[in-house]
Amino acid sequence: MNLQNNGTPDAPRQRGTLHATLGAALFALAALAPGLVPGLAYGQTIKIGVPVPLSGSSAAAGTDIVNGAKLAAAKINAAGGVLGKQIELVPEDDACDAQTAVQAAQKLVDAGVVAVAGGYCSSAALPELTAFHRAGIPYVLDASTNPKLTEMGYDTVFRTIGRDDQQGPFAASFMKNALNVKRVAVIDDNTTYSKGLAQNTVEALKKMGVDVVYADSITPGQMDYSPTLTKVSSLKPDVIYYTGYFSEAGLLVKEARQVGLKMTFMGGDATNDPTLMKTAGPAADGMIITTSPLAQFLSGAHDYVDQYTKTYGQGPGPYSVYEYDAVGVTAKAIADAKSTKPADIAAALHKITNYPGLTGQIGFNPKGDRSRAVYITIIVRNDQFEPYQRQDASGKWVAMK
Repeated sequence: MNLQNNGTPDAPRQRGTLHATLGAALFALAALAPGLVPGLAYGQTIKIGVPVPLSGSSAAAGTDIVNGAKLAAAKINAAGGVLGKQIELVPEDDACDAQTAVQAAQKLVDAGVVAVAGGYCSSAALPELTAFHRAGIPYVLDASTNPKLTEMGYDTVFRTIGRDDQQGPFAASFMKNALNVKRVAVIDDNTTYSKGLAQNTVEALKKMGVDVVYADSITPGQMDYSPTLTKVSSLKPDVIYYTGYFSEAGLLVKEARQVGLKMTFMGGDATNDPTLMKTAGPAADGMIITTSPLAQFLSGAHDYVDQYTKTYGQGPGPYSVYEYDAVGVTAKAIADAKSTKPADIAAALHKITNYPGLTGQIGFNPKGDRSRAVYITIIVRNDQFEPYQRQDASGKWVAMK
């Protein structure tokens, strides 16, 4: 399957008419060889870049994001496209690495993308954003949550997801008011995203009077975290909150349980990938995660979950639905602008206040952040994520069903 030039999922959807069936077949053919299908080459498409990790430890998350983008593009294209043209996705591997990200961004600029929807690791998204802004290309982020991304004064950056300085206080409130803890250990992995979430959480915990007994980093890629866990254990925290990515989180919780640590283990919104359970096994049971709502817990995304599962043979990961909305709101801006000029698209994005996304109503504040970002907690039970608790309108913690 060519991930570099296509806007459709790997499997064409079934149609009720001959015309639609032929259309689906053409989309499938376009995925294999876009240049063979009339209207999908020679400037007859609108190119949207999708920079994500397609290699390295976060490749599963990147592939999931691309899959969400493909479903969005397929739906738009089946309805006639935008401005009479088809959406063409251009995925590019940034490997969650800053240097690779610069190269990936330049490749997308050279490919002629008019907008970008994607991103995963903030450490890659930051240099990508600079490159896209220099070229005047709007970047709609689906998963990158570091506050710096929308604090640089750029008018070309937008988010369909929340920020770490929203999630940090949310996590702290949950620990303080829902779990009633007194002592917390916070571990990060020294990446831009992880350190940012850790710092925001520690600050909020301290303001709430919670004793932060440990706040330090691990080095990703190690196979033995026992020295860190031994030190943390000696400080007797009620909760360990890990703000890094799912690959290390699985190893950490597995090793923590193996050495007999019984305290509650929590993770931030980069640990909400099903790979966590594959790595940790039964040790992940009972782990609590702060996150934006997953697709399976969104009332408006049931059909999306069914379509994703049917198309790709497994359920969606945490950010594919936010990418689906990122592509959708970008297409809406192109239609509103009646233009494929990047500057016009960015201006149209700023005017969107109530786009009906699968993740809820989407609008952007002057910085480009999502106006109404939502967080919940989920818990691992029997090798599955289940909804756990959320805050109601009064700020009270209530069980989710």
